[in-house]
Amino acid sequence: MFIFKESLGGVGNPSTPAEEDVKVKELRARLGPLTGRSLQYATDSCLKRYLNARNWNIKKAEKMIRESLKWRATYKPEEICWKDVATETETGKVYRANFHDKQGHPVVVMHPGRQNTNNREGQIRQLVYTMENAVLNMPPGQEQMVWLVDFKGWTLSKAIPIKTVQETAHVLQLHYPERLYMAILYNPPHIFETFYMIVKPFLDPTTAAKVKFLYSDNAESMKILHTLFDKGEVEPSLAADDFHFTEYGRQMQNDDERTAITWNLGGGADNSPVPNISTLKLEPVVSSSERIAITG
Repeated sequence: MFIFKESLGGVGNPSTPAEEDVKVKELRARLGPLTGRSLQYATDSCLKRYLNARNWNIKKAEKMIRESLKWRATYKPEEICWKDVATETETGKVYRANFHDKQGHPVVVMHPGRQNTNNREGQIRQLVYTMENAVLNMPPGQEQMVWLVDFKGWTLSKAIPIKTVQETAHVLQLHYPERLYMAILYNPPHIFETFYMIVKPFLDPTTAAKVKFLYSDNAESMKILHTLFDKGEVEPSLAADDFHFTEYGRQMQNDDERTAITWNLGGGADNSPVPNISTLKLEPVVSSSERIAITG
């Protein structure tokens, strides 16, 4: 038995895995009986992530995960299908890569220069779908992912409004705690560094510390990149022709079937035909001096 200075609701980081397990059991006891998808979501590793995100303060972790369970029950992220986000994805502005880093983290690739809509709800829904898909494709024992944000083609006219950044940060930090291993900002223009200082206050300090600015003309930056990824694996995702909409759509529809099985969705996944790019109705991107880019 391990004795903490403060019991239920107390603070203090555990020093051993056994002490972590005690905290997890205390948190689970406070949550009470869970059923259905809430029970399936709140695994021990999940509770551990919420505890870690709140510095192992049980009361704060309980509040946080209750909010997530409520959000998941209403937003239903596991029910989002490819057909719901195909329009937002057609330029390849956000997608899950078909490779992992050396440690087995799935990789979410972002190209903010390919922004193609002004639909805030649609943009957040697409990111949530991609996050859920990355989690689905995590190897056993893996809990985190890498974000690779390539700024090729990014200009102020392609930047995302502050309100969208705020809402996105809110969803990611409250409902996907401790899911980010590292966010690589690849070749961001110098003006973006100024915008990042505006975005940074919306980020938890722990999250902000995971953001790395890397530049292709800097040897130290490339050393970090190649420490993370096997040589030749990440380069295709930084090329202009890295994304193939129809092929990716088929892959996502297959993953939708896996998601339906994982979450025991009664009707299964909606395997409607992959939309034809030429028939997609896209909203024009309107430039604004109040827009900034999201960094993850």
